[in-house]
Amino acid sequence: MSANSATPTPARRRIPGIPSIPFWAQIVTGLVLGALLGWLARSQDISWLHTTLGQIGDIFVQLLKLAVAPLVFFAILVSITNLRKVNNAARLAGRTLLWFMITSLIAVAIGLAIGLLTDPGAGTGLTPKDGAKPDHAGSWIDFLTGIVPTDVVTPFTELNVLQIVFMAAVAGIAALKLGDRAKPVLALSEAVLELLQKALWWVIRLAPLGTVGLIGYAIADYGWDLIGKYATFTADVYIGCAIVLFGVYPLLLATVAKLNPLQFYKGAWPAIQLAFVSRSSVGTMPVTQKSTERLGVPKEYTSFAVPFGATTKMDGCAAIYPALAAIFIAQIFDVQLGIQDYLLIAFVSVVGSAATAGLTGATVMLTLTLSTLGLPLEGVGLLLAIDPVLDMMRTATNVAGQALVPVIVAAREKILDLDAYNSASASPVDEPEPEPRGTDEAGAVPAAA
Repeated sequence: MSANSATPTPARRRIPGIPSIPFWAQIVTGLVLGALLGWLARSQDISWLHTTLGQIGDIFVQLLKLAVAPLVFFAILVSITNLRKVNNAARLAGRTLLWFMITSLIAVAIGLAIGLLTDPGAGTGLTPKDGAKPDHAGSWIDFLTGIVPTDVVTPFTELNVLQIVFMAAVAGIAALKLGDRAKPVLALSEAVLELLQKALWWVIRLAPLGTVGLIGYAIADYGWDLIGKYATFTADVYIGCAIVLFGVYPLLLATVAKLNPLQFYKGAWPAIQLAFVSRSSVGTMPVTQKSTERLGVPKEYTSFAVPFGATTKMDGCAAIYPALAAIFIAQIFDVQLGIQDYLLIAFVSVVGSAATAGLTGATVMLTLTLSTLGLPLEGVGLLLAIDPVLDMMRTATNVAGQALVPVIVAAREKILDLDAYNSASASPVDEPEPEPRGTDEAGAVPAAA
């Protein structure tokens, strides 16, 4: 058997007589059960249930974060070196970045439009005294100087994803320049990445249980009273994300890529639903990558575009949300925003989105936006309480965009497998089998037409 021969994928073991439950059904069950338990804990004041739900959710998020630092480093390093297998790699990378910027501009424009139409800060009853400065605030100086780490250990211990991406990019480019001499390092990196992805898939399988804890704790802790104060703002974020997720993205697929949008959602749905629950683009990255490959995007290109997107492509957290939040906070503090301020919001959304770095929450991006506009950073404190509720929809939008752009670019460059795209389905999440090695030449993506 040749080195390039693919080994058959072993069938999943199932217990006789017990049907396999689709992953989406497990997630929905977790959402319903979590909501019921959260309501019970709050309405009946059951403290132990409240605490237990919080611990379950925290453990799930901690397990996701445990693999983030090494996963990002090796995913970016391997993805950059995989570009050597792709014809027209520079063109694909440039087109990917271009479409990241285009979709971000569309998303921030929608966020600004909704904010201006609805006045989310009006009638909330909130005052500047209700806010508090965050412990850490983002600024352009911190953003620019913070890209380069002072040592190679601190970014991993402090989980500074932006610095980890920088080191991985430098290592990947250096490996490309070294050529054959870097092969042992690349082989080790690919093996470590496979190990990390295998371990992360085990965590992902716990998502239904994590859903119970995260949703249950959110309802038990915040209740509906808090959401009522932020009703317009919460609705704006969800509506804005929904317009991008179910309006803009399908329109781009149909008009720009000439593809059936329903097929995209069939293939990408496992990643979108996991993102909604986990609130982590990086934690969802293995599922996003597998879903994108299922949609017919070549693996060599996907292994670059998806990790790159998971750390820089944030239509929900870095475009829609900061636009709405800036308008909300300006209204609370009675600050008038002008056209130049809205242009600055758009600029920050496109250029500074890497500051969110694929982790849960968007506080860094929000403080970066507020400091650029000169708005009081105390406004961040007004939004921290409601942030977990908002972050679910934001992250789902992020991940959908991270899968969308590779599909659009692959379709426009004539490297998309249309048969695979048209047959994609929202199948249960399964662990990927390791790919056979030794396909550097045969596995190269064909040149764009």
